[in-house]
Amino acid sequence: EPNTFGLNNPFLPQASRLQPKREPSAVSGPLHLFRLAGKCFSLVESTYKYEFCPFHNVTQHEQTFRWNAYSGILGIWHEWEIINNTFKGMWMTDGDSCHSRSRQSKVELTCGKINRLAHVSEPSTCVYALTFETPLVCHPHSLLVYPTLSEALQQRWDQVEQDLADELITPQGYEKLLRVLFEDAGYLKVPGETHPTQLAGGSKGLGLETLDNCRKAHAELSQEVQRLTSLLQQHGIPHTQPTETTHSQHL
Repeated sequence: EPNTFGLNNPFLPQASRLQPKREPSAVSGPLHLFRLAGKCFSLVESTYKYEFCPFHNVTQHEQTFRWNAYSGILGIWHEWEIINNTFKGMWMTDGDSCHSRSRQSKVELTCGKINRLAHVSEPSTCVYALTFETPLVCHPHSLLVYPTLSEALQQRWDQVEQDLADELITPQGYEKLLRVLFEDAGYLKVPGETHPTQLAGGSKGLGLETLDNCRKAHAELSQEVQRLTSLLQQHGIPHTQPTETTHSQHL
């Protein structure tokens, strides 16, 4: 049986290592799932061994003694699938070429007694569906998006909900604003952006391509600084008051 390929074992000969098209996205989402990063889970079905490495990639290895046995990448960690404001699955994209497209996989997270890759199928050509069981998602609130957000993003979400209730925005506008919010959190990728830089742990993606985005980010950061400053003053903890000079210079 081949060695574990999923995390590109550095002790393997160069010719035996898989060649990913890009680096995985940053680890993001619920904090309790971060412990899965750096681990791999395998499943052998028929003549193939599938390996799922959360927040890294999905690979497939043919279990045969043939000299040209297939080993390939079925997808690299890209973004979350969010349905009804709940993390439902992990999208792995930009896998090895398959005809005129790249292989991709969606990994559905379900409750289970142990961490294990339970099922793999190929519902359509070059698109794979995996089921990963873990006790980390058995709590009914374990995959909710709202609790994982920063306070500033939660306040934005609260305002969006209020605007919808006041009929200031349409349901379509509501969905669009939530999409942008999830992008800012680093959970979804901006359309057309292959691999944006984002902070680990689901921190707010910077996305400062426009002056408007920059102003919004500055306002949120200023609000957070004021909150933390007030907290320090309340407990009598000495601190240095931040200035606007550095910010102005960067703008």
